[in-house]
Amino acid sequence: MAGLALINTGLSRSRSAAHSMMSTLCVVGAAAAAYFITGFAWQGYPGLASHTLTIFGKEWSWLGAGHFFLRGVPLDGSRASLAALLQLMSVGLAALIPLGAGAERWRLRSCCVSTALLAGITYPVFAHWVWGGGWLASLGANYGLGLGFLDAGGGSTLQTVGGLTALSIVWLLGPRRGKYNPEGMPAAVPGHNQVLVLFGCLLALVGWLGLNAAGSLLFAGIAPGRLVLVAVDTLLSAGGAVLAAAIITRYRFGKPDASLSANGWISGLVASSAGCAFVPPAAALLIGLVAGGMVTYTVAWMEAHLGLDDPAGAVSVHAIGGIWGILAVGLFPRAASYAVVISVHATGVVPSREMLAEAVTKAAPGGQMLAQIVGIATLLGFVLPFTYFINWLLNYFYPQRIPLEEERHGADLYELGAGAYPEFVTHTDEFSQW
Repeated sequence: MAGLALINTGLSRSRSAAHSMMSTLCVVGAAAAAYFITGFAWQGYPGLASHTLTIFGKEWSWLGAGHFFLRGVPLDGSRASLAALLQLMSVGLAALIPLGAGAERWRLRSCCVSTALLAGITYPVFAHWVWGGGWLASLGANYGLGLGFLDAGGGSTLQTVGGLTALSIVWLLGPRRGKYNPEGMPAAVPGHNQVLVLFGCLLALVGWLGLNAAGSLLFAGIAPGRLVLVAVDTLLSAGGAVLAAAIITRYRFGKPDASLSANGWISGLVASSAGCAFVPPAAALLIGLVAGGMVTYTVAWMEAHLGLDDPAGAVSVHAIGGIWGILAVGLFPRAASYAVVISVHATGVVPSREMLAEAVTKAAPGGQMLAQIVGIATLLGFVLPFTYFINWLLNYFYPQRIPLEEERHGADLYELGAGAYPEFVTHTDEFSQW
């Protein structure tokens, strides 16, 4: 979380830097509180109670049936309690993604309320379908689609859900003052501190190694010895992505672009999350190269053609990078066999490695890819409209954007009453020609 906080702050202007960091603390707190109250009850864990539907003789779990406030979850080091602890922190990471997209113009109170809705409703519902023994995870057992929807480290639950929420926020807030001229052409609005951004990338790597490792143990059920594979895949994906971004921007602009390269690095980490426990190292490097290459084009394309003013590149990095990582799992049908993954089903039954290897070998061609596509369709067809609707509703009753006339002074002065750098001259609008 510290890494994303520094990246979001460094990519915004200095007149909103303190607001960015203050919002980070408040959002993490709001996310943890909301998830504690309702989130884990609705997400659940394989083997715990859940609400199910029986369709054509098959049981589909659609929502956890736990108690609010973590009642009934013994905090004793059991797998369910460790999952609850991991999710209390992970949901804060998901909430930081839209915070970067709405930088410099999102009210502090509004982003806290929006975060509570994300952490208390949207995130746990989808996470149940993927990690709580829900219907996406059961696509393999019920329909023979590979091993069901696979996501070891949160490429869908954290990254893509957060990225699609960021897309909703950008749509609702609109662009920053001076970002587009009357003809609709975007202006470059540089961040105020590239050192913070690049240092944040290094911190993010450390956090991602822990996140991918913990998710792989608790939700993919890998043996502890396979954590080496998870770490290698995570590092190779990030390394390949930053190299691809640096090379492409060097070719396009004459010199490597630091902010786009940083976005490439994070996009590589995002793309590694879903398959970090399933794919071989060579595939992880390829996944990173593609992720880093994509982000260098999608950031500018979304600005110029979709009118999305996304200061942190959150939509390109987390939504598109996350979707690519989800798809990449399906591109390597023998990946689960390679990693010797132990799949934990909704019943809590843990199959032997031999049973799993045989199941992967016999899986219908394209079955795993189809399961991954169903997961992506759910993200685009349910999560995006739902998160847009609840934020639209919030915006209807309480406008989420800082007033335009106050925006030129910066979010620091308007919301906090003081700037992050009071001894220095902060950025103004002199770069703008309109």
